[in-house]
Amino acid sequence: MQNADYIIHADYIITMNHDFTVIRNGALAIQANKIADIGSLDEIAKKYSSKNIINGKNTAVLPGLINTHTHAAMVYFRGMADDLPLKEWLEEHIWPAENKWLSPEFVSDATELACLEMLKAGITTYNDMYFFEDASSKAAKKIGMRAVLGAGIVDFPTVAGNSVDEYLSRAERFIKEWQGDDLIVPCIAPHSAYACSPETLKKVKELADKYNVMIHTHLSETKREVEEIKGKYGLTPVEHLKKIGLLDENIIAAHCVWVDKKDIEAIAKHKVGVSHCIESNLKLSSGIAPVPEMLKAGVKVTLGTDGAASNNDLNILSEMSTAAKVHKAASNDPTALNAKTALLMATRWGADALGLGGITGSLEKGKAADIAIMNLDKPHLTPLYDVYSHIVYSARASDVETVFVNGKLVVDKGRLSTAEEEEIMAKAREWRCKIK
Repeated sequence: MQNADYIIHADYIITMNHDFTVIRNGALAIQANKIADIGSLDEIAKKYSSKNIINGKNTAVLPGLINTHTHAAMVYFRGMADDLPLKEWLEEHIWPAENKWLSPEFVSDATELACLEMLKAGITTYNDMYFFEDASSKAAKKIGMRAVLGAGIVDFPTVAGNSVDEYLSRAERFIKEWQGDDLIVPCIAPHSAYACSPETLKKVKELADKYNVMIHTHLSETKREVEEIKGKYGLTPVEHLKKIGLLDENIIAAHCVWVDKKDIEAIAKHKVGVSHCIESNLKLSSGIAPVPEMLKAGVKVTLGTDGAASNNDLNILSEMSTAAKVHKAASNDPTALNAKTALLMATRWGADALGLGGITGSLEKGKAADIAIMNLDKPHLTPLYDVYSHIVYSARASDVETVFVNGKLVVDKGRLSTAEEEEIMAKAREWRCKIK
């Protein structure tokens, strides 16, 4: 018998491996930070013992969900300027608020709240774009969350920097400091083709290639953006990035709402990961991304929440459900985005798009123990015929009761175990009083 740090039993283990294996009456063993073994309850019980056994009657175990596009610290601006067009919302409300309030302390406190919200919703990894990412890193590390954190780059001065060279210099220092960490993955995040000149984007590409890190950017989010880039450069935003040399498998592009057939072909050819942020796009009336067309072309589409200032929550379960339903209605095809594909977008494909496919995204022997356990003993989850359908169309964030990240128990019986929830929320209320 081998000793395991934890043994988890469940009625359903949804592996999201390449065979889409679902193990009924299954179990998995955790040793150190990894999944040591996975199989039927009988198989695991014969090989492993543990002082920490999580029994799972009426439970489902699934890979930790992955949020491939957000601005975590913007959770402190949740509900501050709703029901406005994107340009007005961003330029007249959000940017002025950021210029007034943004600081390492703000970002650290807000990131703790965002991580608390995401972990309790079963999200174990998120991909961020913001400023003062060193503060974000320390906060995410403290809470125990896996994060790909993008140092923000724009062409204009902000409280985080006065010039492109300053942003790039800070990004390089950030990458050097955090590269190789077990939870924090640094990347570089040019805001968009309209906020960064071609010269800036080329410098970003050089820096990303130098350190072999991901590039995280907004792309073709609004019709206005496409018109602006076409007016400046005579190309769509996708064509523009292709000409500069940014399109490759090391880029994650958020939104991709206003893309045509030629754009989709380029995205697919260059293996660009796409983060589909359906609820933010709907709320800001940005449009509906042609996800079924992208999937048919072979694009690896994933799911993001965007920031809580434009969503207004950080809930990938909700994004799955909304995306699957909206694309059925928009295409007049109930098979356009099925439940299994929606969960794939939120797990394994999300990890692949962030360059973390060998680490997380599915429940497989040797991968990091990033795990969410869901309580199925609820009226809205009874009876159960198809576990994929249940998770995508019926499950809620509050159904997640236990979460592991990198083998560490971070949510236990619905409560964060790495920090005090009350303290995190009290700080958020204090900031709200200042901001209001």
